[in-house]
Amino acid sequence: MPPTTPLTSLWRDRPPIETDTELAGRYDDVVVGAGLTGLATALLLARSGRHVAVIEAREVGAVTTGNTTGKVSLLQGTRLSRVLQRQSRRVAEAYVEANREGQAWLLRFCEEHGVGFQRRTAATYAADASSLRAAREEHEAARSLGLEVVWEDELAVPFPHAGATTLADQAQLDAMELLEVLVREVRREGGTVVTGRRVVAAPLAHPTAVDLEDGARVESENLILATGTPILDRGLYFAKVEPQRSYALAFTHPSPPQLMLLSAGSPTRSVRDAASDDGPLLLVGGEGHTVGRAHSPSHHLDSLRGWAQSWFPAAEETHAWSAQDYSSHDGLPAIGHLPRGRGHVYVATGYGKWGLTNGVAAALSLTKQVHGHRATWQQPISRRVTRPSGALEIARLNAAVGVRLVGDLARAELRAPRQPAEGEGVVARRGALPVGQARVDGRRCSVVALCTHLGGTLTWNDAERSWDCPLHGSRFGPDGDVLEGPATRPLRPGPVA
Repeated sequence: MPPTTPLTSLWRDRPPIETDTELAGRYDDVVVGAGLTGLATALLLARSGRHVAVIEAREVGAVTTGNTTGKVSLLQGTRLSRVLQRQSRRVAEAYVEANREGQAWLLRFCEEHGVGFQRRTAATYAADASSLRAAREEHEAARSLGLEVVWEDELAVPFPHAGATTLADQAQLDAMELLEVLVREVRREGGTVVTGRRVVAAPLAHPTAVDLEDGARVESENLILATGTPILDRGLYFAKVEPQRSYALAFTHPSPPQLMLLSAGSPTRSVRDAASDDGPLLLVGGEGHTVGRAHSPSHHLDSLRGWAQSWFPAAEETHAWSAQDYSSHDGLPAIGHLPRGRGHVYVATGYGKWGLTNGVAAALSLTKQVHGHRATWQQPISRRVTRPSGALEIARLNAAVGVRLVGDLARAELRAPRQPAEGEGVVARRGALPVGQARVDGRRCSVVALCTHLGGTLTWNDAERSWDCPLHGSRFGPDGDVLEGPATRPLRPGPVA
């Protein structure tokens, strides 16, 4: 039976990581966000002798890194073939080089600091004949870009498949164990890591100062935004990336596949094993959708459960969770200067669900940029041209945003207010504004259901009991507290009927 507790990832089911309690008024570098990109960047800067602070609104690993499936792979679904469709070979080669560098640094760090990881063969597989072409195209793309992939007609798995491209000697790990060691090393090098302090703004008159929700201001020479999607709108990155929600389940199982698998078609299925004190675990992920646009996120979780039980009947569920990732219009990350930051505000976003390699590559690049240098692969990626296919993707993303902006408000106006059942949230018009009413653990919650970023009408996430924005992916708790950006301000309280 599924657990009845709130969604918590396998990795985050542990005590909070110890951090600092005090912030000074000035640092050489301020990093916003205590995920992998933020902490790795902070460590690299601190090792170079700089005075660094990491400021995290929630807890270490609260967002993407703590909810990853933990794959450290250069074979990344069908990503390489899609990059080659939208960009030049030189850009695609630079992307592979960046990920290779990120993977090498990360695994070397794990070896040096006792962070456990397991070597596995990664596989992008065709679930049936309809996705065989996509898997074959990825095989050819990966091989042309220098990866030693091998085609396999059959895999040691119980579910149907029509073949796979495989890459040996990749890795998997526990992301929170990694973050705990990164925090320890940042602090050991003289850096500061503070949690529970939300950055809400960086004034244009002083672009490398940040204002916190509690009224404090912290100044620095450089500001690095490592927040999934940037919390500052200057570069309009919110209009260039699509926020994706996907789901994962952990099960006890006597013999999970010793492979890291990802399907080439839709719906996506991700499979890997993991170790635990109670024996081997099976991890199954997938069912991705744009944030705030699923009729019922719980339905996606149930679909994943059904698939797992069909092919792994001995599995017993221990954890269920969800993660948020951002995919760019051309499949490549954005790493570098934020506009109107006078050359001292940096950003990294758009990893497209492959943050363990891309996040470290971004950290290595951002550190070099702070010191006035560039990674060898940075220039081709930074100077890439948006081709017609990429421009069409940007148009598609923003057309969908426009439809939701108008349509959701209209639908809220047509709904009659009613009392929500336990675990339910409803949005209806009360006067001039849409109001969200929810009932969580017997408690009634009421908010003005307009996102504080750009005013999108919110939808209720019945799996995670949150208000989600279908425009750019901001998420809020039942009472309106910010869970994920780009929003930085909580929702306004609503009337309680």
